[in-house]
Amino acid sequence: MEWLDEQAAGSVVYVSFGSLATLSADQSASLERALKEGRWPFVWVVKGTEAGELSTSSGGGQGIVVAWAPQTKVLAHRAVGCFVTHGGWNSTLEAVAAGVPMVVYPQWSDQPTNAKLVEDVFGVGVRVRENGDVKMVVGSEEMGRAIREVMDGPKSEQIKGNARRLKIAAGEAVAAGGEGTSKVSVRKFVDEIVGRSCSSSGPCCGEGIS
Repeated sequence: MEWLDEQAAGSVVYVSFGSLATLSADQSASLERALKEGRWPFVWVVKGTEAGELSTSSGGGQGIVVAWAPQTKVLAHRAVGCFVTHGGWNSTLEAVAAGVPMVVYPQWSDQPTNAKLVEDVFGVGVRVRENGDVKMVVGSEEMGRAIREVMDGPKSEQIKGNARRLKIAAGEAVAAGGEGTSKVSVRKFVDEIVGRSCSSSGPCCGEGIS
């Protein structure tokens, strides 16, 4: 966190692909080239299985490579301007809650759908486009394009503005008494069941529920 404190606001690219997704050596090298060519300060979280692909010295003064980071705290830091992610739902929600735009490189399961939501529905980030490479490696040009579009491209201000607005909406949804809270939703569900029970010919099974 001390390193982040020294960086300019919104200048840092945070990279993490979660606890399950693993990048190949070629893909890691491609992303590393994109970051260095773009000259963006970065924090890159690598798992033990990727330790041999990207050493902790790969930052070269431009960034830092770590084995673990407190993700919610990193995303909430003023210096972070972009989150390069696999698009897992937890990571997506954490980025939304922090108001951080995303570059999504989906791997499997729900991640392609989440990536579409991020770019096409909410407008809070962009997807990395695969190029059909036989090695399934996205080139540094495409990785760089996606990051640049979020960080300082023609649509970056619009994307950042959308991210800020979605953060506010998400906060209101989970605020005490907000209509989007799980507590309120459960309360409405119980009231619906009780109402149906009391309107039937049988005894009101909801009596006494509070």
